[in-house]
Amino acid sequence: MIKPAKPARENISPSDLTFGLSTCKRCLWIKYWYKVTMPGAFPLVGTMAALQEEHFQGADMPTIDPSLRPGKVSKWGEWVKSKPLVVNGTESRWRILGKYDLVSTNDDGTIGLIDCKVSDSQRDSGQFYSPQLEAYAYALENPAAGKAQSVASMGLLVWRPTTAIGSNANEYGFGVMQKYVPVERDQTNFLQVIGEFIEVLEGELPDAGSECQTCTYLVARNALD
Repeated sequence: MIKPAKPARENISPSDLTFGLSTCKRCLWIKYWYKVTMPGAFPLVGTMAALQEEHFQGADMPTIDPSLRPGKVSKWGEWVKSKPLVVNGTESRWRILGKYDLVSTNDDGTIGLIDCKVSDSQRDSGQFYSPQLEAYAYALENPAAGKAQSVASMGLLVWRPTTAIGSNANEYGFGVMQKYVPVERDQTNFLQVIGEFIEVLEGELPDAGSECQTCTYLVARNALD
């Protein structure tokens, strides 16, 4: 496969820092240099995420979790873009571009960052999602335009569906167990992950991931021709 003179996209999605490197570096490389991805079908994800974000608009942060600083959820579903990322002292072509879920304005002038999840996965831990949230924090603290903000807290707000509720066709719904998972700031780890990420992108086409379902399917499919 010939590497183009310029990547098809130079904006790094925060979620790719969580799922891209751990899934398949080959698919990740193709995504950024050719803008080709395997179609995915997650019909309820967007709807559930929108409902969760809407529910907490204007909420007092300590009501979400007592550990959070006094403040209110003031922004939701907004795009953020960073300055060019600096790796090992050198400015790269790559930037962070993503849409966060919830941001609070705290009474002390700082902000809080919350990523909403509707999930029953055991991997919903702060460590697993740390690079993704640090990417949003980096963009907020190093914006391509506008005033830099200080991110004082990051966390996951997880809804785990537990029960069906309602008594007639107009009132059915799902009950959820809510859990706030604090994510400690770890800029050192973020810089290490983003450095590895950019190293993969700037290199040649990587080998397929051993557990990549997309690559496994394509190999099996091509063998039938």
